[in-house]
Amino acid sequence: MTRRSVRRSVHLLGVASGSTALVLGLAGSALACNIKDFSAEAKCEGDKGVIVVTDTDASAKDATITVFLKGVGGIETKVGEKPVTGSKEGARITFAEDWKPSATYRVHVKADKAVDEDIRPDLVTPSTACKTESKPPTPTASTTTPSPSPSKSESAPAEPATPAPSASESSSAPAAPSNNAPSPAVGDSNLAETGASSNTGLIAGVAAALVVVGGGAVWLGMRRRGASRNG
Repeated sequence: MTRRSVRRSVHLLGVASGSTALVLGLAGSALACNIKDFSAEAKCEGDKGVIVVTDTDASAKDATITVFLKGVGGIETKVGEKPVTGSKEGARITFAEDWKPSATYRVHVKADKAVDEDIRPDLVTPSTACKTESKPPTPTASTTTPSPSPSKSESAPAEPATPAPSASESSSAPAAPSNNAPSPAVGDSNLAETGASSNTGLIAGVAAALVVVGGGAVWLGMRRRGASRNG
């Protein structure tokens, strides 16, 4: 072999090795887990809402999916966390979440050292809820047969009412006699009972004594007057 042929052979081997490395690198990059292998969407199962995450990682790496509900002022509420193993056909996991219309959810993916980021853009739910408001039932006419009312003969006899006294009866009752006569005075009570006072004799005796005394005084006076004239 000449030196020229050896140099050509080495050159060809180098080109082949480089091509093989490039192909293997591209193939490895294609099989590596990537955030683009994950997608999320809000769906309805009957009248309930769910969030479905699909993993199309052909390298079949294990990943963990975490879903957060974004609230007012940036406050987040954790909905749930589930593991998933990717597949070329697409592996799906479902989060039972009765989502509200136009709500925003953040879906985070963590797969060893390959992926640790959110699915972009954030998941926004449809503007229509899964469960529609049901109208209240229209009231129908009642078909219940009314129970028969008891007849007059079966009803309990009414108690006779106590008759109120008539005006004629109340007016015919004799009125109580009114005592209009003046009551006797305190001093006249003995005269009304016996016809004379019990002190009449005493008064008459005193009067007689006074008459005697008065007569004696008159007589003495006249005698003194006569004696004075004679002297």
